[in-house]
Amino acid sequence: MFKDTIKKMFSKNDGNNKKKVENILVFVVILIVTIVAINYIWNGDEKPKESNTVPEAEARNDVTQVAAEVKADDNEQKLANILSNIQGVGKVKVMLTYSETSTYVPVYNENSKESNTTETDSSGGSRTISETDTQKEIIYKEDGSGSKEPVTQSIISPKIEGAIITAEGADNAEVKTNIIQAVEAATGLATHKIQVFKMGE
Repeated sequence: MFKDTIKKMFSKNDGNNKKKVENILVFVVILIVTIVAINYIWNGDEKPKESNTVPEAEARNDVTQVAAEVKADDNEQKLANILSNIQGVGKVKVMLTYSETSTYVPVYNENSKESNTTETDSSGGSRTISETDTQKEIIYKEDGSGSKEPVTQSIISPKIEGAIITAEGADNAEVKTNIIQAVEAATGLATHKIQVFKMGE
């Protein structure tokens, strides 16, 4: 049937040129509509393009992980410097263990909309419905290279769970006691969570 229609449209025996032109136009329009429909269906199956915005949870995790490593190294270095100044300790190395990583609390841009609707029923009673719609987005700052970093409001430091110290003078009982007392004062750890060992040569 479709073949016959096409043959009729392009047939030389048909004397009506106006009818031929109309048929050709209808055919072209149908063809264009078909191509557009096929293109729309195929493009609908493609995955949406990735946006430049970083998901909130991912951004928070990345910032937290980097910050935790920096904070841990900084605390260990400070404690090692203090302990090395105690008489008889000598060279010292410190390792602190934490219950969790540092948590950065980002700054949010909050938009809040509130709407109140009053409804009246047939018996004359009325009620008010309140709806609140809140949207929260993390605020980012861009550095010179174009990468984004969340703006932080505060940092919640992790809890120190234990400490291991190696020191040159740890074989002396008095020096070992001084190290334990210093670490206890600096970290708030109980004595049994602080282990001190003589540094190997």
